[in-house]
Amino acid sequence: MKKPMDRQQVDAELQQVVELRHPEPHRVLGIHPDGDAMVVRAFRPDAVAIHVLPEFGGRVAMTHRLGGVYEARINGKTEHFNYLIEVEYPGNKKFTLRDPYSFLPTLGDIDLHLVGEGRHEDVWKRMGAHPIHHSGISGVAFAVWAPTAAGVSVVGDFNSWDGRLHSMRRMGASGIWELFIPEVAEGTRYKFEIRPGHGGTRLLKSDPYAFRTEVPPATASVVHDLNHFQWSDEKWMEARAGKNVDHEPWSVYEVHLASWRRVVEDGDRSLTYREMATALADYVKQTGFTHVELMPVSEHPFGGSWGYQVGNYYAPTARFGHPDDFRYLVNYLHEQGIGVLLDWVPGHFPRDAHALGQFDGTALYEHADPRQGTQPDWGTYVFNFGRNEVRNFLIANALFWLDEYHIDGLRVDAVASMLYLDYSRKHGEWVPNRWGGRENEEAISFLRELNDTVRRKFPGAVMIAEESTAWPKVSQPTQEGGLGFHFKWNMGWMHDTLTYYSKDPIYRQHHHNQLTFGLLYAFSEHFMLPLSHDEVVHGKGSLLGKMPGDNWQKRANLRALLAWMWAHPGKKLLFMGGEFGQPAEWNNDRSLDWHLLGDHGHAGIRAMMTDLNRLYRSHPALYDADSEPFGFQWLQPDAAAANVFAFVRRSRQPGGHVVCIANLSPVPRENYRVGFPRHGSYVELLNTDASDYGGSGLGNKGRIHTEPQGWDGQDASATLTLPPLSVVWFTPG
Repeated sequence: MKKPMDRQQVDAELQQVVELRHPEPHRVLGIHPDGDAMVVRAFRPDAVAIHVLPEFGGRVAMTHRLGGVYEARINGKTEHFNYLIEVEYPGNKKFTLRDPYSFLPTLGDIDLHLVGEGRHEDVWKRMGAHPIHHSGISGVAFAVWAPTAAGVSVVGDFNSWDGRLHSMRRMGASGIWELFIPEVAEGTRYKFEIRPGHGGTRLLKSDPYAFRTEVPPATASVVHDLNHFQWSDEKWMEARAGKNVDHEPWSVYEVHLASWRRVVEDGDRSLTYREMATALADYVKQTGFTHVELMPVSEHPFGGSWGYQVGNYYAPTARFGHPDDFRYLVNYLHEQGIGVLLDWVPGHFPRDAHALGQFDGTALYEHADPRQGTQPDWGTYVFNFGRNEVRNFLIANALFWLDEYHIDGLRVDAVASMLYLDYSRKHGEWVPNRWGGRENEEAISFLRELNDTVRRKFPGAVMIAEESTAWPKVSQPTQEGGLGFHFKWNMGWMHDTLTYYSKDPIYRQHHHNQLTFGLLYAFSEHFMLPLSHDEVVHGKGSLLGKMPGDNWQKRANLRALLAWMWAHPGKKLLFMGGEFGQPAEWNNDRSLDWHLLGDHGHAGIRAMMTDLNRLYRSHPALYDADSEPFGFQWLQPDAAAANVFAFVRRSRQPGGHVVCIANLSPVPRENYRVGFPRHGSYVELLNTDASDYGGSGLGNKGRIHTEPQGWDGQDASATLTLPPLSVVWFTPG
């Protein structure tokens, strides 16, 4: 049993409490044995009187001891008992409350050990703010990591944002501070007031693990219980777990929530999460996409960053509603058979004063050395991937979205910026690794651990890398020296393809290899083909705007581009607006131009997109061997003068194949011979020049018959009509 402190020692520690620099205020505040009595102490510096109200009855006045600390001695009691304190402030204002310093810690040694080792995979269940019942009393357990702080307090609506009233206790050497505050309710706003160990200005920080925030530009965290929402997507989740993602169709519709569709009649506001659920699900089902990918939803202070400068990693943005409203959106999409991917940003974070930067007055989540800790392109901080607690924070965050929000996968932003120490830096502006190289070994280790953990805990969920360099084995297993992602965005394909399609057809014969070169490396990774938001902003113009020619030619070229993409090996991703030929460059502050669907040309592009997705999903040859060389064979790769390409896609299932032929010149090709894999009848699955799509209607009347004449290395061939600026698909039938 601990020996009680003498009065001098108590006074010394109480002085630390008054000065807000006591690392463990529970040692002297709250209830403590003192010989044949119990002593209750409370720190209420502005009070004029305080009384203790013991559970066994009575009302005991507390006397002022020093600097706002009050004390009462309860004689004849030697065991702890529950009590309330009644605090009177000037003006006869009285409040009765439970004493937070009368409760034991809510964190155990195992939690602290796992956090310190970086292995607490569900750390969000312990850190942050959690409504709980503790010793039979309802309240909120707060915990925050601030290892160099001299003191930390919880401030909020419940204490008039007064950092003197709820100082936290430091949990040993873990650097974690903890406090249970009774009778705080869900929905309460709060922050952490941090007093840096080196002195200086107190910091007011939002909770890194907050599940909910105020609507920006306000920055307070909000107490939220994750256990209310009732999911009803069990069938989706069970089916997902049993799928081999490589062999499934992936047609992803990328969406920016704030600007997809707006309510013009109500101040041109964005849709809420719940409004988005039905509107987006109906539209995605109509157009046939398999998944939506939402640009970052984690709370971010500046809307113009599109979510890529995250302030609160564990909270969906409050701009569109409550966290359970976002769950409703995911749940509803799943019920409608639509997968949900999130853009996730572990590479960097903003400098906003309330957020993670210099969190406890030191470089905590970031590197201290600006050559390692800052990202020059975006003016942001870079995570310190070598620090256990930081790795734990990020890996657990990925698991959090997959677990608590049933997300089907994460697209990891800017992976290249993480892999290279010299990313976007000049000579002398970066620190080499221990071997003198430019590879960020800590980030590589982090990504491998992240992907292995996701694969182990969430079968069927996917990790997708936006990686723009030739880093090897991005989407290969870590056991084989890879990074462990499921898919990698094929940025080379995107660049070459858009360059080719943007050329006037008269020059395309000189750029023929930009559509063929990608097949030299198409099976080196598990690729996703992206035509993302990055290609339709910052002066780049829309997809339609990139196309050459007059309006008719632009639309024909765009239809051909989309059909080429959907036939090409690799999973598909298209940014919103591309599916109907949005002519204006994307503006994050305004809605897409939905009125254009009243025009036959734009409606035709969307009608073709709907057919593309339907045909893609119904023909395994177009998706089930995306990453295997046998799934693709050139028929005509070298017809540069004619601007013609022909290839065949083959399925893992016996006999299944689709022939794709592109005439990307502005003139029709009559009686054009192409080799086919078999002799017999073929159905024209798709013709991008169909009149229903806004084309000229030139084609092959829906069916062709091949002849037993060898051509293009095949045993059969056919003479075809190839419409101008078109792509045509055929399948046996």
